[in-house]
This record gives sequence, structure tokens and C-alpha cells, in this order.
Amino acid sequence: MTHLNDSATTPQLPIPGIAVPLLSLAAFGSGISLRVTDPLLPQLSTEFGVNLGDASLVITVFSVAYGLSQLFFGPLGDRYGKYFIVACAAFACAVTSSLCALATGFSSLLVARLLAGATAAAIIPLSMAWIGDVIPYGQRQPVLARFLIGQILGLSTGVLIGGLAADAHQWRLPFILVALIFVIVGIGLLSLNRRLPAHAKLVRQVEGSAILHILAEFRQIAALPWARLVLATVFLEGVFLYGAFAFIATHLHRVYGMSLTSSGAMIMLFGFGGFAFAIGSSTLVRRLGESGLSQWGGIFLAASLLIIGVAPAWWWAIPGCFMAGLGFYMLHNTLQINATQMAPERRGAAVSAFASCFFLGQSVGVGIAGRMVERIGSANIMLIGATGVLAVALHFTRRLRGKD
Repeated sequence: MTHLNDSATTPQLPIPGIAVPLLSLAAFGSGISLRVTDPLLPQLSTEFGVNLGDASLVITVFSVAYGLSQLFFGPLGDRYGKYFIVACAAFACAVTSSLCALATGFSSLLVARLLAGATAAAIIPLSMAWIGDVIPYGQRQPVLARFLIGQILGLSTGVLIGGLAADAHQWRLPFILVALIFVIVGIGLLSLNRRLPAHAKLVRQVEGSAILHILAEFRQIAALPWARLVLATVFLEGVFLYGAFAFIATHLHRVYGMSLTSSGAMIMLFGFGGFAFAIGSSTLVRRLGESGLSQWGGIFLAASLLIIGVAPAWWWAIPGCFMAGLGFYMLHNTLQINATQMAPERRGAAVSAFASCFFLGQSVGVGIAGRMVERIGSANIMLIGATGVLAVALHFTRRLRGKD
């Protein structure tokens, strides 16, 4: 049983206009942290004398920690206030990013990346949950879209900054930059948290053991057949898509001789594809419906990975990366919508489980691809990713149509 500390009779003061943009800036830093090491893999391999597969562990450990930690930040946000926990997480991210920059060996870098993934995990899910708490449902979709711009830009910027740093042989600089971003954002979030109206700082007390309460909620979600399908689908989406995606910059660098800066800039087009979906989402949803978005999203993703993997010239990656972003958001947005409705009575735990499965899938995919890439080549990694993501998307589409 839970109790909220608000009152229906208490007048609700307006939320400061800067509140959501500050959260978006935090998501920007989180996105950079997530993808900044992708183009750094060749330099890290040389710097620390490890093969490319071992170097990819900097991505894997971050994703594992990111995925698992999301399961615990939801209850923490409920108990102490979501906005406050995001502010604290920003400062923690500044510390862990600094540890990455100061790493003296590959093992210490892996530990720092593990801690960085754990601290970054709080930002996006708690920010989205806070927006859900304070923004009426009818106004929520555009607010969430504006918030997610920070994450989309962060993912693209992370790859670009990583590429620039790799070409300059200064792999530590991106982590210093990320630390500075989080310090500035953390100060802003903590300052604003003190000025938030009472209804925006809700806390919830859970009777009995919080751990047992969490485990009970996850067991109830796992008992739902549709929830199991959605969670398995997003896990496999993470496996096949990001197992290939993490090596696109390396593929373009090795196969076509592109600089890592240019490779990183190319992958920024993935973010532009996401913007294209955001702009045209209303029209796409109306014309295609959920099943159409899932089907065509999978087709676009598979085609883009295929193009990048087998194209005879580097410039084919331009439409490939753009189409990958468009296809990903078509498919993933459909999965997200289903995640919010697969267990409405325990939505927080359901969305946490969804996010956790997605990032654990990423870690598994990158880990497997990292072990295979030296043996079979990056082109074959792209082909495996294309085949897998298409199969996953088409299977989910068929089940989605059967559900309707």
C-alpha cells in the first residue's frame, strides 16, 4: 500500500518553465556518456594494448550497469523525490566521468565506466516519470518529445566528440567535457528543486520492505503474457541493433579509410532520422498505425544496416545512418507505447523493466559482437544485425496484429 503526500485541495502552482529544459540537458549529458566510446574503440585498443573485442567492454559494462540500475532508481525517486534524485545523479555522473578521464589502466577505465553507467541510469527514466507526474496527459506527448530532444542530440554528439578525440589522440577529453556538463546541470537542477511547487516534489512511502515490494511488482509484470512479449522484443532489439550500431564508426574507419571524426559525424545522421520521426510522427501514426510503424521500422533498420555493411562506397552510409534513426524510432516508439500500457496498475515498474531489458540487450549484443568482429569482420556484424532486427520486428508486428 502506498500513500502520496499531496492533497487534492491544495492549489497547484505552475511549474517553472526551465524545469523540463534542465532535465533535457541532463539527458543530453547521459546520451553523450552512452555513445562517446563507440568511435574511441580503435584508439583505446591501441592505447591499452587490447584487441577490439576487449576494448568494446567499455560499452558493455556501461550498458549492463545502466540497465540493471534502472530497476532501483524508480523506488528511490518515489521515496525522496524524482527531481531531487536526478539532480543528485547529475553530480554523481560528474564524479564517475572524471574517474573515466583519470583512469590509469584499462581495468580502472572499465570500473569507472561501470560506475558511470550506474549513475547515468537515473536521469532519463526518472525525468520521464516526473514529467508524467506533473504534466496532464493531454499535454504530455509534446513535452516528452521536447525532453527527448536532449537525449537524441546527446547520442549523436557523443559519437561526434568521440571521433574528434580519437583523431586527436586525446581520449580523456570527452570525459572531462561530460563531467563539466553534469556539474553545471546538477547545480541548475538542485537550485530549481528548491523552488518547485509542492505537487512537483511528491514522495511516496511504501509500507514494509521496499525490496520485497519491488520484487513483487516485477513478478506480477512477468506473469502477464503480453508484458513478457514486449520485454523480450525490446531485449532482442537491443541485442541485434546495438551489437551492430556500436561498430559502425569502426567499420567506416577500417573499410573505407574514413577518419574517426568523419565516421562520428556520419552517425549523427541517426539523430536526424529521429528528428524526422518526431516531426512526422502524427502523420505516420495516423497512416500506418502501431503495426505499420513496427513493420516498416524493422524494414528500414534492416535495410540501413545492410546498406552500411555491403555498400561499395562510403557515401552509402549517409542514407543508411539517417534511415536507421528513422526506423529505430518507428519501431522503438511503438514498443514504448505498449510498455506504458502492458501493466497500467504498476506502470513505473513496467517502464523500468522495459528500459532495463533494452539496455541489457545492448550490453549482450555489443559483448557478443565484440567477440566476433575480429573473426568475421564488421561487415558480417552488420548483416547479422540486419537479419536479427528484421525478424524481431516482423514477429512483434504479427503478434500486435493478432492482439488487435
